[in-house]
Amino acid sequence: MKISGTLQKDVQALKKILPAEDILTFDFVSEKGLAFTAVFADPITDKELLGEQVVRPLLLYDGKPTAEEVGKKLTSPEKRTETDLTKLSEEVLAGNPVLLFEGMDEAIIVGTKKVFVRAIAEPSTDVAVKGPREGFIEDIKINTSLIRRRLKTPELKIDFLNVGRRSQTFVAVCYLEGTSVQKTVDDIKQKLKEIDIDIIPDSSYLTHFLASRPYSLLKQIGTTEKPDIFCAKIAEGRVGILVDGSPIALTAPYLLVEDFQSSEDYFVPPYRATFTRVLRLLSLIVAIYLPAFYIAAQLFKLQLFPIKLLMTISGSIRDIPFSPSLEMLLVLFVLEVLNEASIRMPKYVGMALSVVGALVLGETAVSAGFVSTPAIIIIAFSGIGLYAVPNLIEQTSVLRLIMLLVAGSVGTYGIILATAFILLYLVTAENFGVPVLAPFSPMVGKDLRDSLVKYNLGSLETRPRTLKSENKRRLKHE
Repeated sequence: MKISGTLQKDVQALKKILPAEDILTFDFVSEKGLAFTAVFADPITDKELLGEQVVRPLLLYDGKPTAEEVGKKLTSPEKRTETDLTKLSEEVLAGNPVLLFEGMDEAIIVGTKKVFVRAIAEPSTDVAVKGPREGFIEDIKINTSLIRRRLKTPELKIDFLNVGRRSQTFVAVCYLEGTSVQKTVDDIKQKLKEIDIDIIPDSSYLTHFLASRPYSLLKQIGTTEKPDIFCAKIAEGRVGILVDGSPIALTAPYLLVEDFQSSEDYFVPPYRATFTRVLRLLSLIVAIYLPAFYIAAQLFKLQLFPIKLLMTISGSIRDIPFSPSLEMLLVLFVLEVLNEASIRMPKYVGMALSVVGALVLGETAVSAGFVSTPAIIIIAFSGIGLYAVPNLIEQTSVLRLIMLLVAGSVGTYGIILATAFILLYLVTAENFGVPVLAPFSPMVGKDLRDSLVKYNLGSLETRPRTLKSENKRRLKHE
């Protein structure tokens, strides 16, 4: 539906589309008698800016009643014209006032949106001792500015889309033209355009639609809250996705090895970075398999324990009323409940709850003979190991439970079979044409220089071949 040019009729038509009580109108007349009406959403429009940049200049307006001439008098840096009433209503709901005036079949959209944002701070989920401390926030414009500040190149492209029938959420697709694979960019844009859902409150909603296996247990889309990591991934040839209202950015294609790397690895010597990456991998393996092997050894293969350790364990579990599997599941259940409660409760109550759970409940359970000391130690060590790779906690905690159930049912053979199944799945998994387990499967020799092993910067002349970047060289030696 187009604007008619009759002010009163156009205002009524716009109010018919937007009947809510917080959609307000402000009528005023210029010195020459030209009538104007500003239509705006009261809670999300900066009325002070509206008055300074729109109303005040037009009160003294004595020029021609044309959109071009009126627009020249406005002091707002963001302004454009539109004739479709539906699009104008969308702008009003986004916080941008619409200026209508008598005799013109065009309206002026003015960018005086009121922005409520928190300060840029270090994300709590990705703390670094060395390196940048900035983190993304919930405003997409500020997030894109953080990216622009780090990548001052015309090759950086940021394409905006609206996703969500009712939310009309801004989604930014960020990539380096000539570096990122254009087919990947096009595929991501196409998938975003095909999303038909009411609302997109967070970037996690998009991962389901972007993943090639939406119901997979394992991750298929990378995530980060730090602009420096986001820009580094884009520079390697990935495509980044920002969602308005979410501080978590997405990157694709995703490689499993990414979650064993940290931004701090690039600010410390290569040998230290290699050590910490291998340590994270070993911690994760121990966290997943230690409880399962403990149960399997008790039930099926006691000879797996050294004789002195076996005697100690036998003394600890002698009077326990539960089977090893049920005992371990009980301790794991209590740990998960304490973990969830400490996260959801207020901060100070959560700290007290952790102390009660760790000291009082644990000590009392052992003294009462409900659980053994080795079971608590193993589950506690396993829980700490999972947090060595925080981006994989959701997936690895489920894998740990699966291994526990398999070990209690079949023993070590079940653990081996389950591991083989997981490896088979990882080897065959891919997203946007890139294998998730690369550069190990398939083996890409040069990409191993920045995988679990970290070479010095001078050895990383080319971008990861796994990502199939069009611009392969990133470092030139003198």
